[in-house]
Amino acid sequence: MDWQGLAGWWSKEVADDPAYEEQVLPLLLDLLAPRWGSRHLDAGCGEGRVMRALADAGAKVIGCDLSHELLRLAQAEGPVVRCRLPDLDWVRPASFDGAYASLVVEHLAQLDRFFDALAGAVRPGGVLALVLNHPFFTAPGSGPVVDPTDGELFWRWGSYLEEGYTEEPAGADRVTFYHRPLATLLNTAAEAGWSLTRVVEQGVPAGTGDTLLTDQGHIPRLLGLRWTLV
Repeated sequence: MDWQGLAGWWSKEVADDPAYEEQVLPLLLDLLAPRWGSRHLDAGCGEGRVMRALADAGAKVIGCDLSHELLRLAQAEGPVVRCRLPDLDWVRPASFDGAYASLVVEHLAQLDRFFDALAGAVRPGGVLALVLNHPFFTAPGSGPVVDPTDGELFWRWGSYLEEGYTEEPAGADRVTFYHRPLATLLNTAAEAGWSLTRVVEQGVPAGTGDTLLTDQGHIPRLLGLRWTLV
């Protein structure tokens, strides 16, 4: 997937989505709990919005991303490196107190290499925080179904238990969403040495503008995870 061509779509997607500021960013900061002076790696930093929030909290951050266009924006928030995740060969081993990724994992084909690379970059006892679209939401074939008799909304599970992917519209282009069941996600992290310490599931927030999912807060939309490196 060529994120060079998707940079404009991503910037607009984040800027126009109040859920990012109201739900995604607070969840990530709560999971990461950055300490003053701690050093973190932003894996897939985009335009640097999360980097800015961590810097405001007194943490030090280095961001990395594939897109030149997004990195030009992110460098205003701190040092950045261009790379294609999960390639972190440029990182000195155990040089970070923590790492995080926001809405990134579902776009990566090599999940095992991602967790392995971050385990090499973070010191023992360091943390990893992820916020991603809930696997319940990303399963191929999943989606809302409305009962035509009474208008009640149900959710079709789709191929939840199987790994797969979908191609979704992204402006004039398309973006790949990789689906993994929750068990695959957690087991892959554990095999890389990450010990799970916290799980947060959040539903669709009210007032998102999605009329089909209005008042459907019981449907899991976001998944937040925090690990400690053994």
